[in-house]
Amino acid sequence: MIFSLIIPVYNRPDEVDELLESLSKSDYNEAFEIVLVEDGSSIPCRDVVMNYQGKLNISYYFKENSGPGDSRNFGMQRARGDYFIIFDSDCIIPSQYLTEVRKELDANYVDCFGGPDKALDSFSDIQKAINFAMTSFLTTGGIRGGSEKINKFQPRSFNMGISKKAFEASKGFGNIHPGEDPDLSIRLWNLGFETRLFKEAYVYHKRRIDWEKFSIQVNKFGIARPILNSWYPEHNKLTFFFPTFFILGLLLAFLLLIFNIDILLQLYFVYFVIIFLTASVQNKSIKIGYLSVIAVWKQFYGYGTGFLKSYVKVILLKKKPQEAFPRMFFKL
Repeated sequence: MIFSLIIPVYNRPDEVDELLESLSKSDYNEAFEIVLVEDGSSIPCRDVVMNYQGKLNISYYFKENSGPGDSRNFGMQRARGDYFIIFDSDCIIPSQYLTEVRKELDANYVDCFGGPDKALDSFSDIQKAINFAMTSFLTTGGIRGGSEKINKFQPRSFNMGISKKAFEASKGFGNIHPGEDPDLSIRLWNLGFETRLFKEAYVYHKRRIDWEKFSIQVNKFGIARPILNSWYPEHNKLTFFFPTFFILGLLLAFLLLIFNIDILLQLYFVYFVIIFLTASVQNKSIKIGYLSVIAVWKQFYGYGTGFLKSYVKVILLKKKPQEAFPRMFFKL
């Protein structure tokens, strides 16, 4: 088994430097290659790649911008390995990562896997707060944190593995973004392949986003889900509606105050207190606990409103997703 690490990048040379530096410290004792695909960047990372040519086996490609999904496909089509591992450029890889992956595959082979993400102590407070929101079992991020059912896991493309056989059968990622990773997982299931969570194959996901970018990102996640539900209704789940119910419930809680009924608002208050305390203890910081409350609110609001808007347009009004949300699709 030969691993090919597929990394799409767009205008992030500093991230690539950190990522390659972490991979140069891998304790994996077998050969692996890195296929780095520059997706039409105006700030290329070629010089950074050249600095690691003596330390790592790297192939570097520059192509026109067509989105992360198509760039991953581009890299896998040119990779020489028989098992592909996909990272986002803003990840830092623990030294034992590949060893853990190989151990899992040798013990119980699967054609597609995903791993969780964690935060390093060196991350900023906002990055740690966003990481909490995106990974905690108390939020919609529980899936990324590893709480989803292990044997029916939808891998996320910041930390994902897929065999060459499964890639060729599925043709890889589609042109929706975000949402391309659950789309691929479902198509793999329909083709008879299995997916699984590798809990110990985690990465440090250094999301370089501010509050505004985070809000936009989670809003797009919400928009993507009804689109996927329209394509694959058999995989629809009630839990997908929870963020929207959360927002509508909070609105109802304030309306009930008109009638001097505050029990629902009290429940919301208790929930956010739990978020604050859990994040504070987990990160050993009251400040990060406070910022985590903001991150969780932005996560629920962004995802919930995006989901509702997409549900109305795509599910109720039967609009074609590409026409309702053209910015969610890259033209290939």
